Amino acid sequence: MNKVLIVDDNKVIRLMLSEMLKKIDDVEIVGECESAIEARSFLSKNEVDILLLDVEMPGMTGLELLKLLPVKPATILITAKTGYAIEAFELNVIDYLVKPISIARVMLAIEKAKELLTMKNAQLNEVNTDQIFIRDNKVIRKILLKDIFWLEAKGDYVKIKTAESQYIIHSTLKNMEEKLPASEFVRIHRGYLIPVSKIDYIEDGVAFIMATPLPVSETYKNDLLKKLQLI
Repeated sequence: MNKVLIVDDNKVIRLMLSEMLKKIDDVEIVGECESAIEARSFLSKNEVDILLLDVEMPGMTGLELLKLLPVKPATILITAKTGYAIEAFELNVIDYLVKPISIARVMLAIEKAKELLTMKNAQLNEVNTDQIFIRDNKVIRKILLKDIFWLEAKGDYVKIKTAESQYIIHSTLKNMEEKLPASEFVRIHRGYLIPVSKIDYIEDGVAFIMATPLPVSETYKNDLLKKLQLI
């Protein structure tokens, strides 16, 4: 199920889009926001696959919001004007809907977004690597996966802890989870992603790595137990 967020300062437009989306298979509306500022807060706390985003909004425009997002959902812009095509292209926007909007155009845009998400997931499943590259200030640095002890969410940033150091990168834990091999890394908490091989032991809902206690939440407990292959 693809999670959709609707962002538009016009309540009537939000209602109309919501009714249209209810007629489309494999989508779930997870929220509605009346401003880009509200949407930024929502996106920092919730996972969204597809973003229906109005361009012209008071306080902050949709395009300004996109530029601030470290991880961008598949985005469909909604606008009453036609002068944003170049900037939308530069931000990798999926489609560009001009008001008044028909259900046929919404359905076509959503299908484009779903196709892109399917392709991305397929590419991620094919990834087989033993390293990642991160931007560390002005340096692009290689980190071997075997050196990672854990990854910790820090708002719009992620801390990567290794044996020798730690690095803060502008990303989300969800984005890192998608990039790292699922066979080796497991989410144990909304704030922690860890390599299974680095776990020393688990006791009373806490995983220990190098004597450091990391919380295991009930939400992710079953996924962790599956990865452990308990005997």
